[in-house]
Amino acid sequence: MDRETTDPALPAVMLEPFAHLRAQAMHTPYPALAERLQWLSALRAMALDGEARWVDAVASDFGHRSPVETRMLELFPAVAGLRHTQRHLMRWMRPRRRGVDLLFMPARNRVIPQPKGVVGIMVPWNYPIYLTLGPLTAALAAGNRAMVKMSEFTPATGELMRELAGKYLGRDVISVLDGDAQQASQFSRLPFDHLLFTGSTAVGRLVMRAASDNLTPVTLELGGKSPALVLPGYPLEKAAERIAFGKLINAGQTCIAPDYVLVHTSQRDAFAAAYASAVARAYPTLVANPDYSAVINDRHRQRLGELLDDARAHGAVVREINPAGEDLAGSGKLAPALLLEVAGTARVLQEEIFGPLLPVVSYDSLNDAVDYLNARPRPLAMYVFDEDNRRLSQILACTHAGGVTLNDTMLHIAQDDLPFGGIGPSGMGSYHGRDGFDTFSHLKAVCTQARLNGTGLIRPPYGRAVSALLRFMLR
Repeated sequence: MDRETTDPALPAVMLEPFAHLRAQAMHTPYPALAERLQWLSALRAMALDGEARWVDAVASDFGHRSPVETRMLELFPAVAGLRHTQRHLMRWMRPRRRGVDLLFMPARNRVIPQPKGVVGIMVPWNYPIYLTLGPLTAALAAGNRAMVKMSEFTPATGELMRELAGKYLGRDVISVLDGDAQQASQFSRLPFDHLLFTGSTAVGRLVMRAASDNLTPVTLELGGKSPALVLPGYPLEKAAERIAFGKLINAGQTCIAPDYVLVHTSQRDAFAAAYASAVARAYPTLVANPDYSAVINDRHRQRLGELLDDARAHGAVVREINPAGEDLAGSGKLAPALLLEVAGTARVLQEEIFGPLLPVVSYDSLNDAVDYLNARPRPLAMYVFDEDNRRLSQILACTHAGGVTLNDTMLHIAQDDLPFGGIGPSGMGSYHGRDGFDTFSHLKAVCTQARLNGTGLIRPPYGRAVSALLRFMLR
């Protein structure tokens, strides 16, 4: 199926907006800087003018989501990314000069960033605002139109996204859809010029398979089990506090949350005590605490409960951290928990947790810890706590992860000038900042020949001079 053909079996609710956006992209294939800046300004106004409504919508979808976390983790990074892009877009759009081999001088080489056309964006439920506005910032800055598929688990946020996108940007620039898993599958079969999916590794494989029928290039932002490694000598209280923050914001429903922690055997119990104290300070109560978010729905609460039951069945010691001893039934919330002495075959050490449960894995030497990391699928993020810079460099050189924060958690995703993306089963491709602009651009190579040049010397009919020249060049 080529770019001009769509599957007629797809629903009209997808085909019609796709066809309209494709027509707009063909009519104006290279939007000027002023138009792109206008789109980004509209996107920024969409985020800021609807601030209170965004907070209420996400809270409605989650049952309870910390209002501070919605502003801090969704609206703030989205607006910061927009500002960064607006400041640098003129420079990113310029043709980029490239060198010319001596034999081809005086030709000129350059790379021209060109919009790809219509970009598809598939949004997960855990951060439905930021994981829409962030990719949109990159796609629109690169001069594309966009179709967005929101998650069926966040209907209120999806409805608000559709309303405000129509108001601030309009159907000539963007289309926002919702729907269930079947519609997500149909969405990934549209012949986009680029498709970005954020979600689980299992669904990412399905999306890539569907997109391959159209040879649609894909960026996959997936997940996995992001480790935190604490080295002896680093203050345990500080490490525990920072790991607790990264683990428990949004109740652990974050793709780059620390999924488990590796601690030296001699410090395991001390770390467990420090972590429990850090959690109690941050969340002295849970049920009515506005800072502690709910788990998205009953299905995911049941899944997390099954992970706990399986861990216990495999001999794990589960330490629930419920400082006020509250009954959480009916609150939609799940108490933070530490899991000690977890068998490697337990599901909690095999599957991405996506909740407030933290297994603690002991190691005896740095080599053992590195071997443990390298024996597992490459994660989306990794966190290492150490004060020895040489040892940190050694760990960075011999392990793989999509991104790394040293001596804290999650900070690398907030850096507008760093790419965000996975590796292997945690994803492919990246975006944020200029990397996002490049992802959604075709970097067109252009070579301009000079009027006077020497290429006529190597055109047929070939003679002795050409053969002599080639012998010289191949030395």
